[in-house]
Amino acid sequence: MTQLLQGRIAIVTGAGRGLGRAHALELAQHGAKVLVNDMGADQPDSPAQAVVDAIRAAGGDALAHGADVTKPQQVEAMVQAATARWGRVDILVNNAGILRDKTFAKMSLEDFRLVIEVHLMGAVHCTQAVWNAMREQNYGRIVMTTSSSGLYGNFGQANYGAAKMALVGLMQTLALEGERYGVRVNCLAPTAATAMTEGLLDEQSLALLTPGSVSPALVALVSENAPTRTILMAGAGSFEQANITMTRGIYLDGEDLSANVLIDRLDQVSDRAEETVPATGFDQLRHEIAKAQACQTEKL
Repeated sequence: MTQLLQGRIAIVTGAGRGLGRAHALELAQHGAKVLVNDMGADQPDSPAQAVVDAIRAAGGDALAHGADVTKPQQVEAMVQAATARWGRVDILVNNAGILRDKTFAKMSLEDFRLVIEVHLMGAVHCTQAVWNAMREQNYGRIVMTTSSSGLYGNFGQANYGAAKMALVGLMQTLALEGERYGVRVNCLAPTAATAMTEGLLDEQSLALLTPGSVSPALVALVSENAPTRTILMAGAGSFEQANITMTRGIYLDGEDLSANVLIDRLDQVSDRAEETVPATGFDQLRHEIAKAQACQTEKL
């Protein structure tokens, strides 16, 4: 197997178990030096230290760090530890997360905020801690862990879904801002049997949905030739891409510019025959102005 990340320095959050553990091991297998982040990692018998030991036993280099991603000062210390040991950070995998599942009617604001704080703000804290250094070195690979629950919704996961879709929006903008500096930002939407899915799947499904079957997608998103602004989906050895699209839509003016007409023609608005993937948020504006100008020209 060709090592795709030889000499690269990576940080993986929430890497003591599950997907994070699989990601850390896969990155190390491809030659990366890995900071394995997990709360409690500073304890000698911690899951994070076990991951570090496994990487070292295989001939790699790794370091455990117990930063809480919701605490910016701890995150800064984590990045400083990686930089002090290896000189730089090339790769950041924002994987840390929690679940607090309940229907929205029964969900407390505390549980909503906590999930947002860990998934969204945790990724923000970690990304901000490496962002300027990556820009200065003209190289960086950042992955946000999104989810089908955010992309498409999932019963009982309003907090989790909101956080995961917010990470897509964060990725969309950071990919644009980082492009000229060689910083590529992507999202991974994994499906795997981890502690977060315990009790939700049958044994046959569990056997297919191994965390290790997702990690090749992670490597693809942080490699030298990685894409940017991509939502890559992975699970059970299957890989797909999700896109935020815009339909061709319709144009209304004059007496037709009314809710009544719009409601009658919503099927045309939702027709996906000519949908596109906008390059930036301004493409909606450009599309709407161009369509309006074209329709007005036809009437002249």
